[in-house]
Amino acid sequence: MRAWRGLLRAHAQVTRVLEGELDEAHNLPLASYDVLVQLAEAPDRSLRMSELADAVLLSRSGLTRLVDRLVREGLVERRSCPSDLRGTLAVLTPAGLARLRAASGTHLRGVARHVLSHYSPAELEILGDLLDRLAAPATERGACGAGA
Repeated sequence: MRAWRGLLRAHAQVTRVLEGELDEAHNLPLASYDVLVQLAEAPDRSLRMSELADAVLLSRSGLTRLVDRLVREGLVERRSCPSDLRGTLAVLTPAGLARLRAASGTHLRGVARHVLSHYSPAELEILGDLLDRLAAPATERGACGAGA
């Protein structure tokens, strides 16, 4: 339980600090930054709304409200999915890409300062492996969640 509680406390603390830094320097909430990153890294800088919700770990309704706000700010636009007219794409706009680029230095410096600086390179490799294993879908771990 110590590991679990430590993970929860660390996540909450680091998230609060990173959120505060992005909000103060760029008036950009961390969840909005995450959406912009996901879209910037996607092919054609666009994702179906369902894929975006999975990538940012928000509920469909939470993502809809967030994308609505980003659309009003001109950072994202919605388009019909050409392969499935029932689907909707979220697409990063040039203004969204510029806002992401402006904020990324602040965010990356914050991650380096508040997370990476606490560990050696070898520890970061181990930590990355451990967290990747924890985050792997159940199908990769086996039906009952057991490790390979």
